[in-house]
Amino acid sequence: MSTARRVVITGYGAVTPLGHSAPESWQAMREARSGITTITKPEFARYEGWTCRVGGEVSDWDPATKLDRKELKRLDRCTQLGMFAAEEAVAESGIDLDKEDRTRCGIVVGSGIGGIYTIETAVGVLNEKGPDRISPFTVPRLMVNAVVGNIAIRHGLQGPASAHATACASSGHAIADAANIIRRGEADVMISGGAEAALTPLCIGAFMTMKAMSTRNDDPATASRPFDEGRDGFVLAEGACILVLEELEHAKARGATIYAELTGAGNACDAYHITAPDPGGSGAARSMTGALRDAKLNPSDIGYVNAHGTSTPLGDKAEVEAALHVFGDHARASAGGQLMMSSTKSVHGHTLGASGSVETIACIHAVRDAVIAPTANLHNPGTRGEDGSIEPFDMNLVANDAAERRISHAMNNTFGFGGHNVTLIISRFEG
Repeated sequence: MSTARRVVITGYGAVTPLGHSAPESWQAMREARSGITTITKPEFARYEGWTCRVGGEVSDWDPATKLDRKELKRLDRCTQLGMFAAEEAVAESGIDLDKEDRTRCGIVVGSGIGGIYTIETAVGVLNEKGPDRISPFTVPRLMVNAVVGNIAIRHGLQGPASAHATACASSGHAIADAANIIRRGEADVMISGGAEAALTPLCIGAFMTMKAMSTRNDDPATASRPFDEGRDGFVLAEGACILVLEELEHAKARGATIYAELTGAGNACDAYHITAPDPGGSGAARSMTGALRDAKLNPSDIGYVNAHGTSTPLGDKAEVEAALHVFGDHARASAGGQLMMSSTKSVHGHTLGASGSVETIACIHAVRDAVIAPTANLHNPGTRGEDGSIEPFDMNLVANDAAERRISHAMNNTFGFGGHNVTLIISRFEG
């Protein structure tokens, strides 16, 4: 990404289990206030045998406060979340798109699963009522690129447009791609981020039978516990976060508020296993190293890593191994290392393809406000061996309470099934 054209963040919006806006979501991250609850969605009631009954729901949310009710009927929940977040992001940026060359304004959004609500509903109609009763809106609702298309239509974005579907790395890929489009000179403004609404019976059931999910049903708020030795799986969540990215001089010319700068990105594949990470974290390490190289930074320049940190035994351990490999003594608590790392999935759960964008919120505030969001539910950092012993993690994992420290650069890791690894570097804007 290191070219003359710099990319800055001038707006961002979100709807998550923590709140219906980016400020609400950030405040809960900062306070380690959990949005994970017992799943209340009525469609789960018809089935029995759930070993996992916890999730990160976007509750008490009415998308019609920003979107037309007639339009909503044609949109899957995933698209509704993405469009809602985009409305906030565009408004927050203060950009008047009517004054822009819309062919220089584009969009890239990621989603790991897309319109799964629509798919499950359509299959039910097919089985119960027959093919002639399937809604004609089914295909345009279920497409992974439906979020992109609908936001583009609503805001008249006629520049480069695409959708990424690389599992949980989807929005990380989308943001990196959007930034590169600006740097190459193909656009001046890009809308980017991720959306996911996979908190459905099929998805919960499928992940449940993989034994990938937490079964801490008696205390939902503590179910997601990244890096804690008692972690037993991830907590599925829904949500969206959309950013407005701009070329620096374009943003300055219109007097935009600049929240942070996107200075680097890295991308690497494990090529190891379709669902499990490389135990040594080699792909993650290459992704982080690539982002550093792209931003022309040294490992010691990074003050904070927002970890992918899903609360799975294998994934968390591999990410720590990768970070120690990349950062060395800068990351080792025993060596007095100054690097801090945390996972906000401990409070909002795993939003799959939207996770990279949702967690960018924590990185923006880390460099802008000098506040590091903590890892909630972290009491015994480490991993439990087969003999029952605990191997501690030798890192400052910012447990339970936010830390205050002025930093210049934050790193955002997002990894996905298929071995995808994406790393973004968010930097304090220095003018």
